[in-house]
Amino acid sequence: MTSLEYLDMSGNQQESSIPYTFGRMTSLAYLDLSHNQLKGSIPDTVGSLASLELLYLSMNLLRGSIPKTFGNLSALTFLDLSSNLLRGSIPCTFWSMASLRELHLPSNTLHGSIPDALGNMTSLVYVDLSSNQLQGSIPDTVGNLVSLEGLYLRNNQLQGSIPYAFGNMSALLYLDLSGNLLQGSIPDAIGNITSLTELYLSRNQLQRIPETVGNLVSLEVLYLPENQLQSSIPDTIGSMVSLELLFLEQNQLQGLIPKSVGRKVSLQILSLYQNQLHGSIPDAIGNLASLEELSLDGNKLEEDFFACANDTLETVSLSDNQLRGPIPLFTGFSSLKQLNLGLNKLKGMLPKSIGHLVALYELYIGSNSLQGDISEAHLFYLSELVVLDLSSNSIPFNVSLEWIPPFQLSSLLLASSKLGPHFPHWLRNQKCLMDIDISNSEISDAIPDWFWNLTPSVRSLNISKNQIIGTLPILSSKFDHPLSIDMSSNFLEGSIPQLPSNLALLDLSNNKFSGSISLLCAATSPYLVYLDLSNNSLIGKIPKSLGTLQSIHTLHLHNNNFSGGLPLSLKNCKSLRLVDLGKNKLSGKMPTWIGGSLSNLIIISLQSNRFSGSICSTICQLKKIQILDLSNNDMSGTIPRCISNFTAMTEKGNLTIAYNYTIYDSEALHTEHRPYLDKELVKWKGKEFEYKNTLGLVKSIDFSSNKLTGEIPEEVTALQELVSLNLSRNNLTASIPATIGQLKSLDVLDFFNTSTYEGNFALCGLPLLKKCQGDGGKEAPNTYSHENNIQPDENDMWFYISIALGFIVGFWGVCGTLVLNNAWRRSYFQFLNKMKDWLYVATMINMAKIRRGLQS
Repeated sequence: MTSLEYLDMSGNQQESSIPYTFGRMTSLAYLDLSHNQLKGSIPDTVGSLASLELLYLSMNLLRGSIPKTFGNLSALTFLDLSSNLLRGSIPCTFWSMASLRELHLPSNTLHGSIPDALGNMTSLVYVDLSSNQLQGSIPDTVGNLVSLEGLYLRNNQLQGSIPYAFGNMSALLYLDLSGNLLQGSIPDAIGNITSLTELYLSRNQLQRIPETVGNLVSLEVLYLPENQLQSSIPDTIGSMVSLELLFLEQNQLQGLIPKSVGRKVSLQILSLYQNQLHGSIPDAIGNLASLEELSLDGNKLEEDFFACANDTLETVSLSDNQLRGPIPLFTGFSSLKQLNLGLNKLKGMLPKSIGHLVALYELYIGSNSLQGDISEAHLFYLSELVVLDLSSNSIPFNVSLEWIPPFQLSSLLLASSKLGPHFPHWLRNQKCLMDIDISNSEISDAIPDWFWNLTPSVRSLNISKNQIIGTLPILSSKFDHPLSIDMSSNFLEGSIPQLPSNLALLDLSNNKFSGSISLLCAATSPYLVYLDLSNNSLIGKIPKSLGTLQSIHTLHLHNNNFSGGLPLSLKNCKSLRLVDLGKNKLSGKMPTWIGGSLSNLIIISLQSNRFSGSICSTICQLKKIQILDLSNNDMSGTIPRCISNFTAMTEKGNLTIAYNYTIYDSEALHTEHRPYLDKELVKWKGKEFEYKNTLGLVKSIDFSSNKLTGEIPEEVTALQELVSLNLSRNNLTASIPATIGQLKSLDVLDFFNTSTYEGNFALCGLPLLKKCQGDGGKEAPNTYSHENNIQPDENDMWFYISIALGFIVGFWGVCGTLVLNNAWRRSYFQFLNKMKDWLYVATMINMAKIRRGLQS
């Protein structure tokens, strides 16, 4: 086979390795082994194929490094090693292939830097080194590749700035440097590459768009999302007359949207969302006759806007701005499919012309200040609608009981609307709902039987914050897909029924449920992440089956009537971040396994129970703990000195404590991640406050109302970010650590006061008035102790008595006489009136004398 010139074995699912004997085929000019499952390394003998011009080894499982013998392939013009498992650096001999025109090495694990020698391969037309682990800077010598048409370096770890020498690559058509660590400004020299048609620089740390970008008259795609672009969008961008796709989203761009953007008549997508743009939406955008998508969400646009007719627009997304005024009529938008105006300051009534957008399938107008009502006319022609969001507008639905919607929704988002008092009858015709949110919608009704016919396809159900009454049916057979359920803050009662086995989130808090939860925990999904049953009337022991919830992050059982101890099986829930079992009747000793087994805990509240015994030292293994509440129990012993191990209380936290829960649909092979924020009740100055949006900043320890003894450990002063400390109503002794004043966060939030220590009668030292022995000076009376035997000395006592007597004689000697004697009181006030008149006359006379003197 030494005379063989052409060999194509691609797509044969070969699982062997490349034979060393291939090196004997010295006449071979074309070799294609791509799209197989070849393993092992590339043999060095490949370098013996002196006649080889095209080599395809892509889409295999080849490992190891690239052989140095590739440098011997002097005739090679095309090399494709993409999508393998190759590692190591690109060998220095590689750049000796002077005839090479196309180099494809993407999707491997190559590392090292791009050598300067790349600039010597002046025959190169196409280079793709993307999706590797290349580091260092891009060499200036790349500018020598004057014949290069495509350069792809995306998804590496390249640093530094974009070389100015790029301006020399006059033949370049495609440039992709996305997904690196490039910094600084995009060089002005980029404007010299007038042949460029596509430019991708997303996911870097670039800071400025140069004015010269307007010179790129051939550019069709400009893709710069997720950088740190600042200042304003250059007005010269309007000169890019060939531009079809403009993506500048997720940056820090400021200023106005330039009016010149209206000159790009070929523009199809304008995406500027999540910047800091302000002002109005320029009318010139109405000139973009080819525009299909307009995305300006998450800016500071604040003027009224007028929607010019455009029959090409399919997406208008302007949410999360400060747009004012009424919603435009949107007439002449025959192609509009997605309209998002949520989270603005829009007022007035929803125009009925919205109902004539016959192609519309997503309508988001939530979180505005709309008035009026929603009638059948608003929705009459929307037969394609699948998403309807009118939440947080307080708009009543004014439709007849017989109305049948023309659409089949997948998402219905009507939170904080006026749907009540009954469940809306028109819902019974919806068969495809996946997300239902009718929370806080003034419903005061029992859940009708037909409502459960909507649920087989539901993945998210929220009917919270209403006044829904009655009991729940057995729900285990009502839902076919993984889902989250929120029925909190209603008047639901009875026992908690058997629930679906595919739950990811369940919130039944603030209802009137009673009975045990043994049935619930026995049937609940092992993928449950969030469980909130707080503020009900549940009884019995916490079941052992709770330990099967090995994915659970948050457990709220606060304010029920649970009794007994904590089940040992709870130690299996190693993903727990928040446990609130407060205000129950739980008893027994605090488990020693909490610190070792539940080391991810951030919040634990066992307050207002009947726990006894000492605070075990293993609790100090909770390095992530931010809120620890053991108050109102029967805990005894001393405070562990190892509390300085609470690392999270020494560091600043994030604003919130947020997680994602995953809904996995095995039938559809679909995974969806949904966020949620933890919440917790924290006692502040004797009152409980719920923290959610700032929970991550709260660092609190509450050991109050127990029977703790001993002294306050000096180690507490290491917890520099502690904002709440309550040790009151215990039996603590000795002095308060003098260095506790280092806890500056306590000073800032006014937690550093005597109430922190009150009720510990043997405790002394600042800030208490009771001084410790050896402090020097006289001790002030302890205002918090009724058993204080220390009295002020005799001289001080008579001093205070004389002040009291002086006040009594002076005040009541005058005022008491006026109160008791009518004649004296009348004479006294007449005297005051005469004195007032005399002072007025005397003042006016003297002022007249002064004026005459000045005039003379």
